[in-house]
Amino acid sequence: MYKTPILIFFLLLPTFPSFAQRSDNTASFRNVTGDKYFRIHYDNDFFTKTDYYYTQGYSLEMVHPFLSKNPVSKILLQLKNSRSKSGLAFEHYGFTPTSIKSNDILKADRPFAGVIMLKSFSISVDTIRRQRLASTLSLGMIGPAAFAGRMQATIHRWTEDPQPLGWQYQIRNNPVINYELAHEKELVNVPDILSVNTNVQARLGTLSDKVMAGLSLTLGRFDSSFGKREKNHKRNFRIYVYSQPMAGLVGYDASLQGGFLSRKSPYTVKSTDINRITFQNNFGVVVNVWKIYAEYYQIYLSKEFKTGRDHQWGGVKFGVAF
Repeated sequence: MYKTPILIFFLLLPTFPSFAQRSDNTASFRNVTGDKYFRIHYDNDFFTKTDYYYTQGYSLEMVHPFLSKNPVSKILLQLKNSRSKSGLAFEHYGFTPTSIKSNDILKADRPFAGVIMLKSFSISVDTIRRQRLASTLSLGMIGPAAFAGRMQATIHRWTEDPQPLGWQYQIRNNPVINYELAHEKELVNVPDILSVNTNVQARLGTLSDKVMAGLSLTLGRFDSSFGKREKNHKRNFRIYVYSQPMAGLVGYDASLQGGFLSRKSPYTVKSTDINRITFQNNFGVVVNVWKIYAEYYQIYLSKEFKTGRDHQWGGVKFGVAF
């Protein structure tokens, strides 16, 4: 009788102090009604009053039926007998150590790194078995070619903040080729009020090798993304909160250890200093009215390396269906 309230408390509790893949755009709690929409994402540790590690990032996301004809779509796995969506996303983000005021390498700290990627993704939903599979192929670069240092310097000029120092020591250029699968299975569904899903994710490639598993809880007024049909835009009003605690097993992280093809980075974190098990929790609020999607979220990530710190950042997402 008390299992559901206890589960809700367990899922929400870790997030209230302010709690990567840095931000997952394919999760069911971020579902946008329909198969045609555009969404922008912006992350910054300013939202959690920190100023280190994952410092900021943004992405532009487009979903449309014609993107299913993208040649890359042929290698994106889908569930059988499912309805699906296809999309593209452009993603750009950067990492810094705990200080950007030193012109020397900060030992036992995080290296500077910038990443830029184009991502092809597919989301398929099996409405009979109430499961969802997202597959993503990411292609891009990590290193100076991602111009993350120049981006941060430009923003600091606009805001009249001190110029960041130390970007000359960033992770050197390496290609990014990463493939990711994310599976969700609905466990509990109280229509329009509550949903609890299992989450399993796996990433493999030159940027990140990692497996994650956990649960997600959605609570409020919303439509299940596992239903046979998605609600008509004209009748669409949703407001809800979500929490997604995940444990991760880390194999490789190029933003810390440098790329596979080039070992010439001035400073990297040693493999023996990487924390192989991490904890991450995503917590957010979503408002979806008619064709407009808006979200605010915060993310907590435990220490990624032995001499590192826990980290928190926040972000916003705005989208429109058409």
